[in-house]
Amino acid sequence: MKQGWTLLPWLRALLLGLMGLLVCSSDFQHHRYEDMIRALFAVQSECPYITRIYSIGHSAEGRHLYVLEFSDNPGIHEALEPEFKYVGNMHGNEVLGRELLIKLSQFLCEEYRAGNQRIMRLIHDTRIHILPSMNPDGYEVAARQMLGCSRVWTETRRQLHLPASKMAKCGFRGPEFNGYLVGRGNSRDIDLNRNFPDLNALMYYYEKTNGRNHHLPLPDNWEQQVEPETLAVIKWMQNYNFILSANLHGGAVVANYPFDKSRDPRIRGRTTYAATPDDKVFRKLARTYSYAHSWMHKGWNCGDFFDEGITNGASWYSLSKGMQDFNYLYSNCFEITLELSCDKFPPASALPREWLGNREALVSYLEQVHHGIKGMVYDENNNPVGNAEISVVGFNHDVTSGVDGDYFRLLLPGTYTVTASAPGYVASTSTVTVGPAEAIQLHFYLKPAPKQNLKVKPHNGKKNLSSPKSPLKLGPR
Repeated sequence: MKQGWTLLPWLRALLLGLMGLLVCSSDFQHHRYEDMIRALFAVQSECPYITRIYSIGHSAEGRHLYVLEFSDNPGIHEALEPEFKYVGNMHGNEVLGRELLIKLSQFLCEEYRAGNQRIMRLIHDTRIHILPSMNPDGYEVAARQMLGCSRVWTETRRQLHLPASKMAKCGFRGPEFNGYLVGRGNSRDIDLNRNFPDLNALMYYYEKTNGRNHHLPLPDNWEQQVEPETLAVIKWMQNYNFILSANLHGGAVVANYPFDKSRDPRIRGRTTYAATPDDKVFRKLARTYSYAHSWMHKGWNCGDFFDEGITNGASWYSLSKGMQDFNYLYSNCFEITLELSCDKFPPASALPREWLGNREALVSYLEQVHHGIKGMVYDENNNPVGNAEISVVGFNHDVTSGVDGDYFRLLLPGTYTVTASAPGYVASTSTVTVGPAEAIQLHFYLKPAPKQNLKVKPHNGKKNLSSPKSPLKLGPR
């Protein structure tokens, strides 16, 4: 016993030293704009062969919206390799997502270099895009306010008397400092999560008229109706065929899934559940994050209770022009909103715990992009067919193939009847069984549709000038 105890101090010192090195290299701190840029470029410098940094545009005040990409071939879309994105700091004063995504970037680089097989496979098989801050202008406002209020916070904890006006300015809610309002919007004080074109209203109308169920059209002059940050994200979505996404927020601890906007008006002061055609898929995605998170799945967080740590957006409270609904209705991308902390601007000392609580969830959710079915759509000469529609019986929501002819459809385990169709081709249908593991590959080969003879034999020597009606036209497609 005595010999064992004599070794204990030495072992303890060694372990503490190693832990100290890990904490120092982790760089748990809040990153202002310049700090964030340096952190991202440091990752790119450390892992140059699997990363790329690019800007999708600028904020209202001219700050770059930088994205860090991870891939075994950065800058290139590889057929059958799905595109994934994480978006943080959409609300400038909700900062934990920003710090988690910076840390995730460092983690992916470090683990890849260390030979972590799980991370290596993820980067080899996925094109990962990380936008740590969608609202850098709002963040700077919130960060300046936090610095100005740090003394107020300290003095409040010491129970010193402070003027009510100063308390209110610093966003106190009772004894806690949460910074609920300052810096939420962009520099023009516009809430970016209420700034996307409202496609829900159009979708709800189409549901009643058997109209289009995917890739809904944008309104006229939409570019003049949105903020620069929103415009940049929409253009980003147009340039990349994203399949899965998550939008990181704060102020609660819950995984929120579409629809955010209720189909019906408020009933007795409460909004109603608004399910998408992929409701079960979205619930699975939300549960994946919640149960991989250290405490989200427990339900009781921030004074609220959410069963399994998940909620339908409209069931919680209805909002219009949100980003997650827009993703689903405009593109092939399934997005959920992750509320990650009670405190919107937690102190730097809380970041290590938050990282450990979210690390596995961030990786597990990312892996969900590899479930369901995927494949290529070819013509009879093996040329890829882009923008082909992939429909699944029982799901009133189609996806489309990308410009390279590859498609991805998230599905739960089960047997499905799937059809690929494109203008000028005969539709092709197959039955496929999806398991719980990686996506099943299902390719389609489309034959050209037979050319119709539109010439009509004149009756009694006169030309029939009327155009034949197409029996295939349904609704306002």
